[in-house]
Amino acid sequence: MTDDITAIAATIPAIQGFTGTPRRLGGLTNRVWQLGDHILRIPGEGTAEYIDRANEAVAARAAAAAGVAPAVLHADPATGLMVTRFIPDTVTMTPALFRTRPGSPTRAARAFRQLHDSGQTFPARFDLFAMIDDYRHLLEAKSVDLPEGYEETLADAQTVRAALSTHPLPLVPCHCDPLCENFLDTGTRMWIVDWEYSGMNDPMWDLGDLSVEAGFDAAQDEELLTAYFNGPARPADRGRMVIYKAMCDLLWTLWGLIQHANANPADDFMAYAKGRFARCRALMTNPDFPTHLAAIRAGA
Repeated sequence: MTDDITAIAATIPAIQGFTGTPRRLGGLTNRVWQLGDHILRIPGEGTAEYIDRANEAVAARAAAAAGVAPAVLHADPATGLMVTRFIPDTVTMTPALFRTRPGSPTRAARAFRQLHDSGQTFPARFDLFAMIDDYRHLLEAKSVDLPEGYEETLADAQTVRAALSTHPLPLVPCHCDPLCENFLDTGTRMWIVDWEYSGMNDPMWDLGDLSVEAGFDAAQDEELLTAYFNGPARPADRGRMVIYKAMCDLLWTLWGLIQHANANPADDFMAYAKGRFARCRALMTNPDFPTHLAAIRAGA
């Protein structure tokens, strides 16, 4: 693999001449390597089916211009190869680190707010229900069964869709896939990486999705919301964040099934998909769920 990395580096002006030892970093679907002061991202097999690399490149540069992402030094939409600036003295976040590093939900909220308020425009529109349809079509060609009850839950989600459309928020540039590992923490600020799924979206998606990915408890949710709004969140905004917790699980269930069908070896993606769907159902059947829907419809 090192020889392959060296050969790839020789074709990219930003990292030509690198003579050190590449260091493999994390990644669920892609291979990520540190080459000195640079990060080389090699796309995973099958990702071209559902990721628009041209959109990603524009969004990554816009996020860097907003001051929340590292500089993009090379991005080839044809191959998906990307080189960004390595940011030293950072810690790659995990759910455990979000619990133990004081102020980390606050720093993540401030990074989101900086992005959302930046005025940058991403070329893609992150449309939850359109993406669900696209992922289902992909799965039909792969002969992968949906979890039992998925169609019924998707039908129930139409109530959510109607509530969200009652008082739509202005679309802003969003990361849309805030895995903990996509946050790099210096202790005073958060950087955000990996803009594959980014698009113009309801800003509360980013907060709800991070809460799910990091396993935030009620206190962490409160810290996240309070830091984002610089004070108490309105019931409607809080409701949107909670609703998107369930909706992101509904979407990423299908993503997990695609990874399983593509034989991605990084994880047990069938178990991942089943776990996400179970959590979605638990959230949607929680007695507080209708209260959050009512707050969204009221818009206050």
